[in-house]
Amino acid sequence: MKHLSKLMFVALLVVGFNSLQAQDENNPWQIQFGVNAIDLYPTEDVSSFGNELFNATDHWNILPSISYIGVSKSVGGGFAVGARGSLNKITKIGDATADDLSHYAIDGTIKYNFLKNTVVDPFLEIGGGYTWVDEIGAGTANAAVGLNIWFTENIGLTLQSGYKHAFEDYGAKHWQHLAGLSIKFGGTDTDGDGIYDKDDACPEVAGLEAFNGCPDADGDGIEDSKDSCPNEAGSKEMNGCPDADSDGVADKDDACPEVAGLAALAGCPDADGDGIADKDDECPNEAGPAENKGCPWPDTDGDSVLDKDDKCPKVAGTVANMGCPEVTEEVQKQLNNYAKTILFDTGKASLNPETTSVFVDIIRILAEYPTAKFTVEGHTDSVGSEKLNQALSEKRANSVRDFLIAEGVAADRLTAIGYGESKPIASNKTRSGRKENRRTEINLVK
Repeated sequence: MKHLSKLMFVALLVVGFNSLQAQDENNPWQIQFGVNAIDLYPTEDVSSFGNELFNATDHWNILPSISYIGVSKSVGGGFAVGARGSLNKITKIGDATADDLSHYAIDGTIKYNFLKNTVVDPFLEIGGGYTWVDEIGAGTANAAVGLNIWFTENIGLTLQSGYKHAFEDYGAKHWQHLAGLSIKFGGTDTDGDGIYDKDDACPEVAGLEAFNGCPDADGDGIEDSKDSCPNEAGSKEMNGCPDADSDGVADKDDACPEVAGLAALAGCPDADGDGIADKDDECPNEAGPAENKGCPWPDTDGDSVLDKDDKCPKVAGTVANMGCPEVTEEVQKQLNNYAKTILFDTGKASLNPETTSVFVDIIRILAEYPTAKFTVEGHTDSVGSEKLNQALSEKRANSVRDFLIAEGVAADRLTAIGYGESKPIASNKTRSGRKENRRTEINLVK
């Protein structure tokens, strides 16, 4: 039996001290020291527990000094393992007296705390150990209840009462009561923010308890890791960024942070609603297209054809004629009245110098209708061969066309055609009729 009790004692100590390497919690270590009281009142007399268990005056053996010290470490889940040593002097054995017997004990403990992070912290304890009274030792199995009362996070008062059952018949079964200070320590707080690393989401950077130890550099109530502007106080709606003009666009994304604007325009205003930010709009109070820098396209001549599309921007015209005026019958008649006065050298295609002045009026009319296209038509009388007359009419038509082009009329607007003697407008039998038939016409291509 004696060897069995010693083996049990050794096993408990091995289990206890090996478990000291178990999982850490905040302040996992706890040291206890204080006074212990040994009560050897007959433990088998169950009926007297209520009256005699805490009869300190008659039954308790107490040394007036620190008489126990213990150490334990949390292993998680409310459990802690540890070891405790105590000493005492036995002068009372129940109602009898004794001659200052020495009492020594060392115990391995397993403790369970019912509550966490409370001021009043009750616990149960079981374990085993070895007790010596003078030179006689015996193994014990222990059970106890206790209470920690924490004054601060780390310092508190511990009260505990336990029963120790001796395995040897000669061993003294007894009660042991403990009262002393407890000190918790061992928690790591790398960044010194008062939040232990175990619970600190940002253990390397000092932070706030509200954010599990993470910082809020700008103090806007949004932790830096979730703050798009960690160094500028902002709102939760803006992900921690400021919005000086309250337009719903954070200043960091706002091209116009001092003036309320539209999200679609990077926070800039658009007074005329044309989709171009005022800062880029040359006409901020008049709606206009982006291709004209936000300004409306002008219509100088007021003909409902914008200048950009108007082939005659300074002369009112029709939409159908791209903003240019239509050639009326009256204009066509006037044009041909001028054309009929064009003179050539006799029998030739060269222009008579006396007739060049009439081209001024012809060119002026053509310039008023820049989109209109015309045919320059040459006609002869019937004097001479038909073949020669045809060739002469073509040459004269081209001479007029070439002169007009040289004076600035676009070549693609003019076509030269010779009709020879095929289209007379008067009789070729009379001198006056032949004179009318020798003519040039400039007609609108319809």
